[in-house]
Amino acid sequence: MREELLKIIERNSRIDLKELAVILGAQEIDVVNELQALEDEGIICGYHTMIDWEKTSIEKVSALIEVRVTPQRGQGFDNIAERIYKYSEVTSVYLISGGYDLLVTLEGKSLKEISGFVSDKLSTLESVLSTATHFILKKYKDHGTILTKKYEDTREKVSP
Repeated sequence: MREELLKIIERNSRIDLKELAVILGAQEIDVVNELQALEDEGIICGYHTMIDWEKTSIEKVSALIEVRVTPQRGQGFDNIAERIYKYSEVTSVYLISGGYDLLVTLEGKSLKEISGFVSDKLSTLESVLSTATHFILKKYKDHGTILTKKYEDTREKVSP
């Protein structure tokens, strides 16, 4: 039940508990207890709402920053990753393979604000060797959710 439960709530954390119990073939109280256990164990870390900011009047810019760092003896990448994720502008930090070590996602009000963060805060950290900034121009799919719909011609077909 646990794996199936996690897959369902990962897609829709607002699903009704009664509906979830029916899908899982379990009692509602068992589902509630399992959710609580998953939260207590730190497996469920939070519940989030996905917003398509392009459909609002709020100006928001997102960027992916590749960061090359010098790992610290005995700590690896953990300390520098922690220093980076503590900044409020940072939405996520990942240790990655390839030419860079960390992938940092940021949100800001403008390209200038994000550029300023990278040059004034991120690049000045002593372990940071280099960065590469990639601004997100359009999101097509995010966290498994398709954000753009294909245009469908809804006109009625007329034959001669």
